Amino acid sequence: CSEEERPTLSQEGGQSSRHSSHLVVPGHHQSREKAYKCGECGRSFSHSSNLIRHRRIHTGERPYKCGECGKSFSRSNNLGRHQMIHDDERLCKRSECGKSFRETSRLIQQKRNCTGEQPYVCEECGKNFSRRSNLTRHKRIHTGERPHKCPECGKSFSQRSHLNVHKRIHTGQRPYKCKECGKSFSDRSNLNHHQRIHTGERPYLCEECGKSFSRRSHLAQHQQRQ
Repeated sequence: CSEEERPTLSQEGGQSSRHSSHLVVPGHHQSREKAYKCGECGRSFSHSSNLIRHRRIHTGERPYKCGECGKSFSRSNNLGRHQMIHDDERLCKRSECGKSFRETSRLIQQKRNCTGEQPYVCEECGKNFSRRSNLTRHKRIHTGERPHKCPECGKSFSQRSHLNVHKRIHTGQRPYKCKECGKSFSDRSNLNHHQRIHTGERPYLCEECGKSFSRRSHLAQHQQRQ
């Protein structure tokens, strides 16, 4: 046989054997003895503490109680995870409006809603915004950027919401329905304008002559004629 296959002699008894990584040492992989047995279901455990926790499944015992809400748990680590909910609530409690948030970013935004803070300023026109995303969308007015493109006709829009409304031209979808006459619209704003026919509301007032209009565009046309 070759050098790689040549058997070697064991130091004990002179018996020959081949080298192998799969030799099993007696007792090496034996598991710990499970001496603690459940009298209810027969399941065995190697530690008495594990048996004590297991017995609570049968007895329904929940010795760990939350001091905040009174909810009980069978294990202390489950109570610890539960208490983190209350910790987050205490950290994020808003004194102005009483609302609570787990995420810091949402808490910060709510603070701005309460205080009216608008830290994001447009360098072009000086307009302020409470959210960075709103400022980003606003800047497209100045840059002319229209990143949202219709796959049907290629028309582009500065906001995704405008693209979604436009797509309804191709699909024929009109999800906004007038409760008075049943007429449907693809855009909520068009429904709002339409409903003023029924309510008689004319919120846009001409300061020159006092005439009012149901749409801002109608007021603008009126002012151009004067």
